Amino acid sequence: MLVLWCPDWPVAAAAAEAGLSVAEPAAVLAANRIVACSAVARAAGIRRGMRRREAQSRCPELAVFAADADRDARLFDTVAAAVEELVVGVEVVRPGVVAVPVAGASRYFGGEHRLLERLVDHVSVQAGAECQVGVSEGLFAATLAAHRARPVPAGTAAEFLAPLGVQELDQPGSDRGELVDLLRRLGIRTLGAFAQLTERDVLARFGADGVLAHRLASGRDERPPGRRRPAPDLAVTETCDPPLDRVDAAAFLARTLASRFHEGLATRGLACTRLGVHATTEHGEELGRSWRCAEPLTPDGIADRVRWQFEGWLTRGRGRTPTSGVSVLRLEPEETVEGSALQLGLWAGGSGAEHTPEADRAARALVHVQGLIGPEGVCTAVFDGGRGPAEQVRLVPWGDRRTPAEGHAAPWPQQLPSPSPATVFDEPPPAVVAGEDGQQLDVTDRHRLTAWPWTVELGDGGPCRVRNWAGPWPVTARWWVPGDRGRCVRLQVVLESGRQPQPVAVLLRWQEQGNPKWTVEGVYD
Repeated sequence: MLVLWCPDWPVAAAAAEAGLSVAEPAAVLAANRIVACSAVARAAGIRRGMRRREAQSRCPELAVFAADADRDARLFDTVAAAVEELVVGVEVVRPGVVAVPVAGASRYFGGEHRLLERLVDHVSVQAGAECQVGVSEGLFAATLAAHRARPVPAGTAAEFLAPLGVQELDQPGSDRGELVDLLRRLGIRTLGAFAQLTERDVLARFGADGVLAHRLASGRDERPPGRRRPAPDLAVTETCDPPLDRVDAAAFLARTLASRFHEGLATRGLACTRLGVHATTEHGEELGRSWRCAEPLTPDGIADRVRWQFEGWLTRGRGRTPTSGVSVLRLEPEETVEGSALQLGLWAGGSGAEHTPEADRAARALVHVQGLIGPEGVCTAVFDGGRGPAEQVRLVPWGDRRTPAEGHAAPWPQQLPSPSPATVFDEPPPAVVAGEDGQQLDVTDRHRLTAWPWTVELGDGGPCRVRNWAGPWPVTARWWVPGDRGRCVRLQVVLESGRQPQPVAVLLRWQEQGNPKWTVEGVYD
């Protein structure tokens, strides 16, 4: 197996989309922690797992991007297409990693070393991406060989893996952190030491997941060699009329097609672990890509990969975009496993409430609306934690994973106290806060108001008398962000409004370098 790996791909994709130079430090964050960083950032002391504040204190010029799996998959299609120009049978393991069989290609190019050199140069020229290539037996060993940019001679995968640390078992998407921690506490530090244990003992102590990890540490493939071959009638084909030429229309069709595809496999007790997405355009162009997944694909996972693939085909922007719309779409299970491990919620309520008929009908309706107005037009809110009201909620397109960020429930210094405003403005409108003498209020160096708030003028409605107020609360957490430099405070006020029978409560924000200085950050119900 040959594996091509693009180091720090989430950072490379985010920087490429933003037009950022590779010479500038950059990092990708999820749940306020660094999940990937560039080599320039690492040279400045940035490391994975580091909190954002600590990272930016070490490197103030660090460019920070949010994690985006759709962006990573869409831009990585250019790399996969460049590999496919030289070698057939490309499998996208995940954005940043592709795997291909090496035997036929190495004979064609005159040996493995010539193939590796040609592949690295071709990807660099055609896709503009830096990459490393490794060769070994099995996907796991070949991936680790790619991390070290070396080919492993045939039959020596176990010797190559033996001195490596057991932390290598915790590859992205594998979720083996607890197993690695347990092995370390038991004194098992290397893959070779783990491989020396008998499979019977591993099964008794660590279960089925431990047996799989033991296979990898021993240099064997991730799955047994005698895999079941999919039946030919499990592929699902759809004729598109009118042809698909937009990503949102393809995403809508992908939901329906993924359900049919998954149901066909489930009736035979199977689940797909390698999905082939094939398309034919109106002009007869043939498009195809294989997506490999460590876990059996769910309907949502199948639909996401079809959507990602269409984003790569239709928005690639390298002169390789199809000249016409897709008229035929086919999903093919290129590799299947027993599907008994997939189990939906058993009860209609509680933790399985997402599988109720009402929830399914609502989901289908939202998918239909999403297909009409685009994937970004239907969003759900996810609580992420944060200090300000706008930072505490993240909008996620319908169908994407709605998982709260890690640490969202942790204490946030200088967080706005409850309750939060019901309405938060993307562009806060201006406000005029004045004292009893009619002069606009300011804030001292000690974060004190220069006078008690007497009136607040919102827009063109005229001044409203302040009935009650609370604060001010200083905000100094984002001093390193260029747009947020300077002192900042928040102030809660209750106004007597002549237009409404009930008082109006608003959240005001004062910015030292703002113009206007006072703005309305939110309105309470």
